[in-house]
Amino acid sequence: MQNTAAGLIIVNTGNGKGKTTAAFGLALRAAGHGIKVLILQFMKGQKNIGEIEALTKSNLPIKIKRFGRQGFVQSRACETLDIYLADRGLKYFRDVLLHSDCGMIILDEILMAIEFGLLKEKALREILEMRPPHIHIILTGRNASDLILDMADLVTEMKETKHPYKMGVKAQVGIEY
Repeated sequence: MQNTAAGLIIVNTGNGKGKTTAAFGLALRAAGHGIKVLILQFMKGQKNIGEIEALTKSNLPIKIKRFGRQGFVQSRACETLDIYLADRGLKYFRDVLLHSDCGMIILDEILMAIEFGLLKEKALREILEMRPPHIHIILTGRNASDLILDMADLVTEMKETKHPYKMGVKAQVGIEY
């Protein structure tokens, strides 16, 4: 097996839990090897998120930028603010992609931002095509399109088999956030 150290496009998609968690795990793994990581979160701006709290207290080479309001965007009836924040995030990604020394960039929930109409898939595709070959890009969110799946080097689909929400158990600290 040849080690070419080429950057990968990785997609974590599906209806199951764990897409963001898996991406953050890769961020920790990369940072453990001294790779600089940038995490851009779309549609997320909530406070008191465990992984965000832990990373901001750490001395790891991981930077997080959030492009979402504090509430949840739960439907395709998004507000102008949601569109503005997502667009700002995509522009930030484009700018940093070509001028950064990051080895990994995570676009958390970008696939949902596309699904909800906050961003155009074509715009993301054009930016991904400009990617320097050594940078790993991780995209998370449900409903990855065939186009995104075709661009990816590695795709993991999270499948929900059982979830406590369906039994009335609310989101728990340390598990969901």
